[in-house]
Amino acid sequence: MSREMLINVSQGEECRVAVVDDKVLDELYIERSSLLSHVGNVYKGKVVNIEPGIQAAFIDFGLGKNGFLHISDIHPRYFGGNDASEKIGKRKALSQRPLIQRCLKKGDKIAVQVTKEGVSTKGPTLSTYLSLPGKYVVLMPWMHKTGVSQKIEDEVERKRLRKIMDQLVLPKGAGVIIRTAAQGASKRELQNDIAYLGRLWGAIKKRMESETESSEIYQESDLVIRTVRDLFSPKMRKIICDSESVSKRIRDFIGIVQPRLKKRVSYYDGKTPLFHKYGIEKEISNIQSSRVELKSGGSLVIEQTEALVSIDVNSGKYRKQTNAEQTAFNINSEAAKEIVRQLKLRDMGGLIICDFIDMRDNKNRRSVERIFRETIKTDRARSRLLKMNPFGLIILTRQRMRPSFQSSTYLECSYCGGTGVIKSYESQSIELMRLLSLAVAKKEIKKIELNVSREVESFLQNQKREAIAKIEAESEKQVIINADPKCEGQNYEVECYNSRGSKVKF
Repeated sequence: MSREMLINVSQGEECRVAVVDDKVLDELYIERSSLLSHVGNVYKGKVVNIEPGIQAAFIDFGLGKNGFLHISDIHPRYFGGNDASEKIGKRKALSQRPLIQRCLKKGDKIAVQVTKEGVSTKGPTLSTYLSLPGKYVVLMPWMHKTGVSQKIEDEVERKRLRKIMDQLVLPKGAGVIIRTAAQGASKRELQNDIAYLGRLWGAIKKRMESETESSEIYQESDLVIRTVRDLFSPKMRKIICDSESVSKRIRDFIGIVQPRLKKRVSYYDGKTPLFHKYGIEKEISNIQSSRVELKSGGSLVIEQTEALVSIDVNSGKYRKQTNAEQTAFNINSEAAKEIVRQLKLRDMGGLIICDFIDMRDNKNRRSVERIFRETIKTDRARSRLLKMNPFGLIILTRQRMRPSFQSSTYLECSYCGGTGVIKSYESQSIELMRLLSLAVAKKEIKKIELNVSREVESFLQNQKREAIAKIEAESEKQVIINADPKCEGQNYEVECYNSRGSKVKF
């Protein structure tokens, strides 16, 4: 398996990191200088409002939009009792937590961390459970004990890592979670990681004590270092970057955490842009297509709505098997892997419904479900998956930490309002004729001007000319139809005038 990381920063305004697995785009991360991510940043915030009805508080933390803090994300140190710490992996259930109005009051200063970017009109989601990620472990201030990532499934490796952690000294008043990347890590590597995070937490504590107003206390690393820290491992063959200065930063970082592997970082100075050289640009341009072709001839149709994401699997041109059940199983097996890949690339979250081709054999349904579960383990985002039901549906929820690729890259169409369709010229004309009949019925109106798109103007002047002439003759009023460049799509304007030439409200 050839796994590589390609980093494109040569344009300056945008940083793109692509992870390529056997020459196929597997993961994509994009960050623009105008839309920097705040996830992972720690702030000192002030409680500006408490909403008992939804058990949440709104926090001013210096970014303009107030953040949303739910009672489930409030650490026991704010509960007011004697027990101010909590064991990792054993958070108090919602039923065991006090009411939020007993924990916080308006004007309180608290330390918060952004866990999810704001989407549309919603502000960022905050938590008082702070987490500081390193290469191999995540430091959890005000927690105790050691947790191991659930994605480390080898029991022998889990025991080995726990044994090493028992021998190390952790920062006072903090617990740690051993990350998936720690598989195979030595005692010294884990020790160095914990020592670095301990120094970082010490610096953050000092700033928390000294700052009096809402302000930023700790800023998470930029996209390049963050991605290298989280994704780079001995399994990755090389890192290629098209900026010499950024390549040096990456080498310096890896030299600290994995010095033996820093030679895998290389600077690309070719004339052909890096992503074009590796064929990534074409794949990126296909990400927003609602239709994804499968190698077998089948396809996926992906539709994103306000409430959920629906993914439909179609057989398309696949006709290799004479047996319909086997055909469905083969396409569904390929689709299960491709669906996970698309979820990662598009960064889709929330409720996701995958409609597979119907299979009668329960064994086949379980096999496709198993393929889906195995593939989704490669996804860094947390997800919960239900069993495939008899209708061939797999329903899951997936964590979304930032706006989807679509919402951060595309604007809503001003013509269709994001629906993807507009009314036909005939439908628009019929609607305008109704408005015309309504306007001429008012005595004070003597002249009506319709400003419409060029196509609708042509339809009215030809197909509806006789009907308009009849309205003018019967009402003794003037109707003028204009093709207005400002009225593209299904937009229009109706302007009415009285006998003196003054505008009349319609």
